[in-house]
Amino acid sequence: MFKRMRTTTPEKVPAGDQAQPAPEAPQAPQMQMPTAENAARKDRLARMSAPAAPRASESDMKRRQRLLDLKVELHQRLLETLNLAAIDKVSEQELRREIAGIAREELSGGDLVLSGPEFERLCGELLDEVIGLGPLEPLLRDPTITDILVNTHRQCFIERKGKLEETQVQFKDERHLMRVIDKIVSAVGRRVDESQPWVDARLADGSRVNAIVPPCAVDGALLSIRKFSKMPFTVDKLIDGKAFSEEMALYLHACVRTRLNVLVSGGTGSGKTTTLNALSSFIGNEERIVTIEDTAELQLQQTHIGRMESRPANVEGKGAVTPRDLLKNALRMRPDRIIVGEVRGEEVIDMLQAMNTGHDGSMTTLHANSPRDALSRIENMFGMSGIDLPLKALRTNIASAVQLIVQVSRMSDGVRRMTSISEVVGMEGDIITMQEIFKFERHGVDANGKIRGRYTATGIRSQFADRFKQWGYELPATLFRPEQ
Repeated sequence: MFKRMRTTTPEKVPAGDQAQPAPEAPQAPQMQMPTAENAARKDRLARMSAPAAPRASESDMKRRQRLLDLKVELHQRLLETLNLAAIDKVSEQELRREIAGIAREELSGGDLVLSGPEFERLCGELLDEVIGLGPLEPLLRDPTITDILVNTHRQCFIERKGKLEETQVQFKDERHLMRVIDKIVSAVGRRVDESQPWVDARLADGSRVNAIVPPCAVDGALLSIRKFSKMPFTVDKLIDGKAFSEEMALYLHACVRTRLNVLVSGGTGSGKTTTLNALSSFIGNEERIVTIEDTAELQLQQTHIGRMESRPANVEGKGAVTPRDLLKNALRMRPDRIIVGEVRGEEVIDMLQAMNTGHDGSMTTLHANSPRDALSRIENMFGMSGIDLPLKALRTNIASAVQLIVQVSRMSDGVRRMTSISEVVGMEGDIITMQEIFKFERHGVDANGKIRGRYTATGIRSQFADRFKQWGYELPATLFRPEQ
């Protein structure tokens, strides 16, 4: 299942150059022969004093704006000319030929001359406008991009390898951006307007979408797209990407197979859903899984899955279906496991009840900065529900329901790592006690800005070791031994 267990030693970092004593002033002027060191120093000084790269010239900006105006005009003409009802029945090649013919006809009467590559790019962008999401289509096709962040029609950022980059992608105006947003949300039966200025939706491939429009968005509509990989991240891929170690994967495999209740905690964009997908891959096909999400984004690979998604209220303020409603219904669907995409409100009550009433092996995620904070967040959400329960009784309920907390984090180098795996031991007085089994030790940062560190066991033996053995997943004692 996993690659052969291997141990790695932390990369040695070369010691910094020691400061050299300043040379004594020469007694008399002398001609110095150029040396490699002097040449390198001059080269560095030249690069430091070099002027910054110039911005695009005014003529380039005007030409880009003319191309944008032309694309909008051609798109409007295409909407008037093409039979939109028959577009789905026409092949992409035929549609591209039709668009190219209309574009040539429009260009022949103007003074704007396009090169061959520019004309092909224009036809491709027009095709994206007709059957796709316009300027966003090239970004959606790029497999290296994980997030697309549109800040009004003038600005668009992407995230690649954990780092944000600004792109040249622009929309013609606010109406153009709103047309793309409406196209996204209407496809999943939702709406966004002044009366309901924010919305969560998804694309056909499962990518998560959030949009917020004026008056709540002050400068113009804001659009965020969290892309999902066409091929779900496997455990081996995450190990290769340094998300966690093979020892941690073996331990988590035993936890999931022996039906421990797991809570995945982390900040925004830290990889909670990816981790939940990876953990769910350990579940066998003989179990019935029911998933509950605000926006369907889990990519489970099992054969027996029931997927449910909450729904906001309609224009009249009626018809809302909350995650708590779905969770109550899921208890009547004979699930072996319940997986909730994220708990952020009063549905935490039913989630805890499900974990405590025979649905062992359930999983969920929530936003928190540490395992201890995750337990505090559950207490806060429970209090927000309006139910008055003594603190000790609430914590006893939490301690018996949640058995494992997996903490994930996106660090400064853009890499998402599993920073801690902690077991909930029980209660000591009014305090929930935990023990950390694995952790990520941070050692520093190398010259390229990459964080140096290692995954290691803490030396504490799992309290579920006997349970693992009874279920046939006996783990070696060396697994919990910290590396020296």
